Amino acid sequence: MMKKKTELPRLIQGSSSLGNLYQVLTEETKRELVSRWIESSPKPVCIDSAGKYGAGLALEEIGKALRSLSIPPEDVLISNKLGWTRIPLRGEEPTFEPGVWKALEYDAKQTISRKGIFECWKQGNELLGHPYRADLLSVHDPDEYLNGALSAGEREKRRQDILDAYKTLRELKQAGEVRAIGIGSKDWRIIRDLASEIDFDWVMFANSFTIYSHPDELVGFMGELAEKGVGIVNSAVFHSGFLAGSSYFDYKEVSRDKEPHLFEWRDRFFRLCELYKVKPVDACIEFGLMLPGIDGISLNTSNPDRVEENRESVSKQAPAGFWLEMKKASLVKIIPEDFR
Repeated sequence: MMKKKTELPRLIQGSSSLGNLYQVLTEETKRELVSRWIESSPKPVCIDSAGKYGAGLALEEIGKALRSLSIPPEDVLISNKLGWTRIPLRGEEPTFEPGVWKALEYDAKQTISRKGIFECWKQGNELLGHPYRADLLSVHDPDEYLNGALSAGEREKRRQDILDAYKTLRELKQAGEVRAIGIGSKDWRIIRDLASEIDFDWVMFANSFTIYSHPDELVGFMGELAEKGVGIVNSAVFHSGFLAGSSYFDYKEVSRDKEPHLFEWRDRFFRLCELYKVKPVDACIEFGLMLPGIDGISLNTSNPDRVEENRESVSKQAPAGFWLEMKKASLVKIIPEDFR
């Protein structure tokens, strides 16, 4: 039986750059980013964040910017992926993802349990600050939490921690504290496993269904979710910017010497983009929204001028010939025309 579907916008504004991901943005740039989000999107504007982003810095910057712009709380829909709480920084850089987050004043620790997830939710709203709060909640990086186990027994215990955390989220929803609960994960198989026991309102896939990687099993699973009325958000469709030209792939720096297969694929992709006058970013976004069950895409940028381009990219379509050549070159297995 299909449930009442959580309404999600086509474009969701990702906020990891506000947490100083890879670089430090000025206060003016961060405020301008939020301002452009509000200007370019229908209300309510959906903003995706997490306690992990800059050890809570992104949440702070969102609240600060919204207050300075006098944005009514009802004009924003904030998603907070829970699982990390802010703690004091004791070394020169944070321990949770060394080398990724820049110039942070705090560290973060993974906190997934029945009580811990409540603390994440409470701290997240405190960081956002009055009058803003998160209306969409999820457990962040359950795959990383499970993969940190050193034995089968510990993994099972950690799995139970995740299930217990969702008991807390379900209670918050039943109490009217939040609108919907979901999950965000880089490993889509973890979402599939947990979906057998948890009634998700929505799910967010990261680094999973992209122009570079789109396993048949995942396509089938996403179809099953759509049939049940579960909202689907796609994210990280550039694999940490690599498919748009950066040197990071899935949050790790890569090089031609060590990962030649990645660069060989990207070189061929870029050549076809140039031939058909298609921007690689636009192709990644179009592909990431291709399946009928995908409701929206979360896009992050550190450049305020890119916000409007993101909005336009969501509606762009590359020539049919481009996609046919992509498939002919075995760069993709499926193309948008298959679902139109």
